[in-house]
Amino acid sequence: MFSIALAAVAAAAAVPMTIPGPSGPIAGTFLDAGKGAPVVLMIPGSGPTNRDGNNPMGVTAAPYRMLAEALAANGISSLRADKRGIFGSKAAIPDANKVTIGDYATDARNWVAALRKQTGASCVWLLGHSEGGLVALSAAQNPADICGVILVATPGRKLGVVMREQLRANPANAPILQPALAALDKLEAGKTVDPATLPAPLQPLFGAQVQGFLIDLLAIDPPALAAKVSLPLLIVQGGRDLQVSTADAQELLQARPKSKLVEPVAMNHVMKDVLGDDRATNLEAYLNLSLPVDRELVESVAAFVKAKN
Repeated sequence: MFSIALAAVAAAAAVPMTIPGPSGPIAGTFLDAGKGAPVVLMIPGSGPTNRDGNNPMGVTAAPYRMLAEALAANGISSLRADKRGIFGSKAAIPDANKVTIGDYATDARNWVAALRKQTGASCVWLLGHSEGGLVALSAAQNPADICGVILVATPGRKLGVVMREQLRANPANAPILQPALAALDKLEAGKTVDPATLPAPLQPLFGAQVQGFLIDLLAIDPPALAAKVSLPLLIVQGGRDLQVSTADAQELLQARPKSKLVEPVAMNHVMKDVLGDDRATNLEAYLNLSLPVDRELVESVAAFVKAKN
C-alpha cells in the first residue's frame, strides 16, 4: 500500500501556474494527479504563509505541500498558491497588507477559472485552512463552478471572540491582557489604534499596517457565511488545535446542519498529530518536517471529494 502511494505521488506532475493579480501575477503550484482527477484549490491561513504552508513566524512543517502530496496519492489534483503580495506573488500588489478577505475570495474564484481551463474539470473544490476557510466561505457565496467547500481548522466564531480566548488562554499574556482587549474593542468598532500607546509585545499584533485588514476580518461572521453556502460542506477540526477549537466547528455545524463534521483526535492546527496536551510538544510539531499530515484528514477529504465528484 505504501509503495503504491509513493508511486502515485511520483507520477503526479508539479506544474507552475499563475493568474493575473492587480499589479502582477499570483503564483502557485498545481500537482496534477491525471486526467479526470478531482481538483482541490488549497487556500492558505493568516499572515505570511506560503504555498507549502510555511510561515517565517514559526511554521516550517510544510503542511500544505504534504497534504497536496497525500491527496495526489489518492488520485486528487490540487493547486496551492502564494497569497497576493508575498513570496512568488510579490508583484501582485505593492503592499501585501492592503487586502481584504474579499480580495482573497476574488483570487480564489480566479484560480477556479484557471484550474477549470487547465484541467477541463466542470468544477473545483475549495479547501480553506484556518483564515483560508473564511476566504473559501466568502468565495462560495457565488457557487458557480465550485464543487463544494472543505474547512480545516476554520474559525466558527467572530475573530474578536477567538482572539480574546487565545489571549486569555496564555498566562504569559496577563500583563498585556487589558490593553489588548481594549485595542480589539476599538478595532471592532471600525476605529484604528495608535500602536505606540500599546505595550511592546502587542505592537506587531496591532501594527498600523495591518489594522485595515484586521478591521475587515473582525467584521466577518463565519456562521452567517456558512449558513448561506448551498454546496456540500466538510468541516475538519483537530482535537489538539491550540488556535481554533471544537467549539468553532460546532458553531459552523449548527449554522449549516447538513455539513459533515470530522474531528481527528490528535490533529493540531498545522494538521500534524501530537501526543498528549503539552503545549511545547504541540508547537514543536509546527517545525517538524518529518511528521506527515493527519491520516484521517486525508482520508476524509479524499472520500468527501470522490463521493461528490
